[in-house]
Amino acid sequence: MWKQIACGFGIAVGAFLLLSPAKANKNFPPDWTFKGSSIAAFKSVGDAEWRAENGEIIGTPKSSEGGWLLLDHPMQDVQFAATYRCTGGCKTGVLMRTHTTDQGMQGVFVALPDGQNPAASFDLKLDSKGHELKRDALPGANGTVRQLAPPGENGRGGAGGGGGRGAGAAGGPAGAAGAAGAARGAGAPGVPGAPGAPGGAAAGGRRGGGGFGGGGAMPEGSPIQRPTFPYLANEWNSLEVILDVNYLRAWVNDGPEGGSTNGRADEEMGSYGPVALYVGGAGEVRFKQIELRDINKRILPNEQVSSHFRMQRLNDYYMSWSVAVADINKDGINDILSGPYYYLGPDYQTAREIYVAQFSKVGSDYAPAAVNFAFDYTGDGWPDYLVATGRAMVMYVNPKGENRRWEKYNVLPTISAEVAIFKDVDGDGRPDCVFVGGGTTNWASVDPANPTAPWKIHPVSTTGFNVVAQHGIGAGDVNGDGRVDIVSPYGWWEQPPKGTAEGPWQYHPVSFARWPRAGGSPGGAEMGVYDVNGDGLADVVTSLGAHGFGLAWYEQKKDHTFVQHMIMDDYTTKNPGNVVFSELHAMTTADVDGDGIPDIVVGKRVHAHSDSYTDPDPNGPPVLYVFKTVRNPKAPGGAEFKPELIHNRSGVGSTVTAFDVNKDGVMDILTATDRGTFVFWGKKSAPAASAAKAGTK
Repeated sequence: MWKQIACGFGIAVGAFLLLSPAKANKNFPPDWTFKGSSIAAFKSVGDAEWRAENGEIIGTPKSSEGGWLLLDHPMQDVQFAATYRCTGGCKTGVLMRTHTTDQGMQGVFVALPDGQNPAASFDLKLDSKGHELKRDALPGANGTVRQLAPPGENGRGGAGGGGGRGAGAAGGPAGAAGAAGAARGAGAPGVPGAPGAPGGAAAGGRRGGGGFGGGGAMPEGSPIQRPTFPYLANEWNSLEVILDVNYLRAWVNDGPEGGSTNGRADEEMGSYGPVALYVGGAGEVRFKQIELRDINKRILPNEQVSSHFRMQRLNDYYMSWSVAVADINKDGINDILSGPYYYLGPDYQTAREIYVAQFSKVGSDYAPAAVNFAFDYTGDGWPDYLVATGRAMVMYVNPKGENRRWEKYNVLPTISAEVAIFKDVDGDGRPDCVFVGGGTTNWASVDPANPTAPWKIHPVSTTGFNVVAQHGIGAGDVNGDGRVDIVSPYGWWEQPPKGTAEGPWQYHPVSFARWPRAGGSPGGAEMGVYDVNGDGLADVVTSLGAHGFGLAWYEQKKDHTFVQHMIMDDYTTKNPGNVVFSELHAMTTADVDGDGIPDIVVGKRVHAHSDSYTDPDPNGPPVLYVFKTVRNPKAPGGAEFKPELIHNRSGVGSTVTAFDVNKDGVMDILTATDRGTFVFWGKKSAPAASAAKAGTK
């Protein structure tokens, strides 16, 4: 069937689709990039002229109905990216899974915005000469799933949202980009504040739909403003389209086109074929940086473990997103807690239940034990265990050596974010919980006289930060006054002197994040506060995107302003060690290499939004890295970071723990993910190497 449409596959790949690292799009590494100056091996259908110049493909319609250029590379599940410019009244779009039919051709069509009409998606039928026969708007779709359920099936995976998606107006594809007949009606369920409008795209949508990108007021005084993603008429715009199984997603300028084009593309619309470019109307369209990826293909790299660590897998199953350390049985040896189990040292091969263990399903479940922490909060000498069950926090009280499950108490029901940390905020020797919940940024403290009662919550911010503050929180002495301050993607709150009345702390707005490319809210994971460059001022180190890209440190100046220094960005940037990965959902800071300077431990959380393409590059290797801090006066800000791969088959969950578990003077790294529970035991360096290293500092 494919051979009836185009030929010369081998020639096209050799001459025009060159295997190369990605430089054009930021969200995925392509299999092929168009870099040629000829399209002789591609097939033109319809009433348009096509040519290539310096890596660009230019289409000019000979009539308003226009025509097609079929790229000579058939795929079933495909990720397509390009930059395009539509001028002089042109209409343009992309047809996926183009295949022959008895009447001519058919495929799944994404009609792109043209300055007057928004984007739209259709099941499109053409005759053999490329003239339109019929179009039907795709059923609306929403959800963090890979495959949409058929109509009538409820539950996760169903084709949600998009009520009122009528068929497009009759005529050529030139009218496809949101003609009045393609009214969307109400916005997709689960996208707050994203009402649709007849003939227009849902306002303020987000990549993948759902979440917080579609609405909600920003916190008062926030230095991060909700961006808009407008189509730029007669200018260059970025485009990304993913068609996987039966779920179509599309974004223009990484923006809200996903809210209006996402749809269910069932197999009868097409299951295999090339991508075809369209031009109609008047004027011309130019496509450049055209890239394709076959997402039906999966590559499993050889397993790697750093030579500086020894890996031990404690559990093969998906039980938790976090790990804690404490001497549970008071034998003088640290034990490891993760999810429903604690693992007894020194060999950590024996596990016991803290609460009834249940496995989570990889790819679709979110493990209930998102954050774990252990400390003797009851004051009886036996460490207790805190677990985020969903987002609320419960405490399990140690049964003092009795081999049974532990009693549970609800201590913090108000946590609404996906990360919480434990720091001694008030200096009483007991770690407090720092979190977002109840509309504010807070810290909460246990009542030593009644430790199993709900903890006392101390708001430090005004209300509004729960709307978008789902990721990113930290604590440390930012201003050097000896008191622990609280940091978030939106700045930091200065702890007042002891004895000050309860109330919001002084807020210093600083943008410690950026709006995510993929959706959700700004910020990533636990945020680090330490002196990166050795100038005596505390800096802030943070993941920028729990569901996107970015790792950065913010250099504090003497006037308490901050300058951003990127450590790792996306596929379009030059990163240390050529390292790039997305979904930095967990991070911590610790002195891993023993030079007295904290380093960054961070990794990728695979299935951060289930098995879906809600996040960029979701199927990249689940890596775990340490970025070693190296003070260098010649580097921007006086420091640089050298990445070292710890492991490429585990990644991170909601937290990652750095702790000298076996008390040998070397930092160990612990992580729990949907791949299991892991300990990476730090190895002691050779004395000569250690001495040489010490001499360089």
